[in-house]
Amino acid sequence: MSLSRPANDSLRRAGVWLLLCSGLLAMVLTALCWGPVKISAAQVFSAIAGLLQAQPLDGANDWIIRELRLPRVLLALLIGAGLAVAGVLTQGVFRNPLADPGLIGVASGAALAAVAVIVLSDSWLLHWASLTGPLALPLAAFAGGLLVTWLMYRLGTWRGETQVAMLLLAGVAINVLTGAATGVLTYLADDQQLRSMTFWSMGSLAWGRWPEVAALSGLILLPLLLCLRYGRALNAMLLGEQVAGHLGLDVQACKRWLLAAAALMVGAGVAVAGVIGFIGLVVPHLLRLLVGPDHRLLLPMSALAGGLLLLLADTLARNLIAPQDLPVGLLMALIGGPLFLSMLLHQVRGRMG
Repeated sequence: MSLSRPANDSLRRAGVWLLLCSGLLAMVLTALCWGPVKISAAQVFSAIAGLLQAQPLDGANDWIIRELRLPRVLLALLIGAGLAVAGVLTQGVFRNPLADPGLIGVASGAALAAVAVIVLSDSWLLHWASLTGPLALPLAAFAGGLLVTWLMYRLGTWRGETQVAMLLLAGVAINVLTGAATGVLTYLADDQQLRSMTFWSMGSLAWGRWPEVAALSGLILLPLLLCLRYGRALNAMLLGEQVAGHLGLDVQACKRWLLAAAALMVGAGVAVAGVIGFIGLVVPHLLRLLVGPDHRLLLPMSALAGGLLLLLADTLARNLIAPQDLPVGLLMALIGGPLFLSMLLHQVRGRMG
């Protein structure tokens, strides 16, 4: 029995790896082929080959793949992976599976900063906009997410222990405050700014193009790859901060870096796609049920599963009511809301039982 269980665990993990990789490849091909204009797989491969060889565009289908669908697919993979890994990091630092970046206000803080740049870049934030140029939005979103992350860390931790009730209540309060501030900015905005702000409030990948892909490649992919090295550190922190310190881990420095990386990935995603919730909650929870709590597996698997989930949701969002584009943030809320309630009820029943 003791020998068969590790073998079964290894087989299950290998099966999850195979499912994620094959599912991701199949979903990428589906997203490139499926749309208001149906394109065959052969045409998709031809368009990608032409892009790699720097050949000029050849017809409408080639333009649709290379200029519309392919950058959108890459954005979905990057943002989904970043949000999922940010969820793993946040839950690992706070040692609680409900500490999603959206639920504790990180995403709303990043969105508020981005909306402030949209509305106030011609007045109060004129110096900021002129100083940072095209990076004004992502940098502001990162700063907003980082500020809320630091605040939640201070409020949710007492004597080295995470206070779950305080964490969730403070997250509700932060979301209410940022929502009120966003409402004030909405009142001050003109018609053009209101149209831009609608994009942030619902979450969408509709306007993603190659410049956004290039920007997110550095802002999300780099910290994501660096965070993969912290699997052992997060495993040690699960045992408690004192135990992790005795094992030689600089706990406070590790927490600061991991929270900053989570804020950067969430802020960058919000700056490009608006608020897309629940990926950082849903993906780590499901993977823990499949492969256990080992962060050496959770981090890379969450990156794959997060990209797969957001790509699936975005493909459905742009095809369900085609030719109109349903905001993907609304679709993710419909998926994540019931799952969060079931997780919360499961924890409550577990403590009462």
